[in-house]
Amino acid sequence: MSRSLGIPVKLLHEAAGHVVTVELKSGELYRGNMIECEDNWNCQLENITFTAKDGKVSQLEHVFIRGSKVRYQNCSIHEMIYSLLDSLFETDLKYH
Repeated sequence: MSRSLGIPVKLLHEAAGHVVTVELKSGELYRGNMIECEDNWNCQLENITFTAKDGKVSQLEHVFIRGSKVRYQNCSIHEMIYSLLDSLFETDLKYH
């Protein structure tokens, strides 16, 4: 039996290079640029704004988040669509 990735995981991979918000099951929030996300939702972020459960905000340079601790991840789909369209137009222009 072939195992393929679901749409949510594919979207996470597409979010690399974009700003995402990750909420952990503990209630902590991380918002930063996603470097990489794995199939199990493990992800690396850089230039992060971290919000603790008590509301205290701090800046972090780099974090690795374990996928099993993630409640949800949110990214701006508009940024991903625009970047995809840009790359398609660039490819199309090369062949004309």
